[in-house]
Amino acid sequence: MIFLSIIIPAKNESKRLPLTIVDLDKKLKSFDFSYEVIVVDNKSSDSTSKVMERFSTMMPYLKLMEGDGLGKGSAVKAGMLEAKGVYRLFLDADNSTSVDQFEKMLPYFKEGYDVVIGSRYVDGAVMDPPQPFYKRVLGRAGNLIIRIFLLPGFKDTQCGFKCFKSEAASHVFERSSIGGWGFDAEAIVLAIKAGFKVKEMPIIWKDDSETKVSFFDYFRVLGETVLIRFRLWTGYYK
Repeated sequence: MIFLSIIIPAKNESKRLPLTIVDLDKKLKSFDFSYEVIVVDNKSSDSTSKVMERFSTMMPYLKLMEGDGLGKGSAVKAGMLEAKGVYRLFLDADNSTSVDQFEKMLPYFKEGYDVVIGSRYVDGAVMDPPQPFYKRVLGRAGNLIIRIFLLPGFKDTQCGFKCFKSEAASHVFERSSIGGWGFDAEAIVLAIKAGFKVKEMPIIWKDDSETKVSFFDYFRVLGETVLIRFRLWTGYYK
């Protein structure tokens, strides 16, 4: 039985992803449990898949999947449903949060939580280096709207470091439908709607100046937030 599955969505990450995989390999070797890493190549136009294929020959636990190209949410969904781990963690290709933060999640799972999400804005979180001012403003404003419309009480729904127990992962991602950046909020909504316990946890976050999130993506997330709210009103999620 695999203890931990790590899902990494990737699109045109031939430069950043190798550094992440090297660091991941180093950190995983210190763990005393079994693991697998699933990289979901989301229709990259660069050499991402070729680079990962070379890595997989040296790392038998590394698996490459081909995504449908519909967005990060769609890639995470594919990886989560393919995963075999008791715990299923997704993290970003830029390694903004290192996999060793997973060990801080385990006590919460032992307390009975089914989903543990990393947060940049709860007490104890560290952002080093911090995000640029405009990203902080947009991020905080977006999270405020998500709290108002969907998830009161959660300070950071969009952090790319979330872990699900296998039962919660299967239930949530079999039903998720948002392929873009708003998938994080939808996943939390679906987990809570199903009765799973969700915990927000402080993490150490290193901002990457070469982020793939554009200015307009913030507004797309808001549109997807409204769509999720509408679907809740109309009984779309059953």
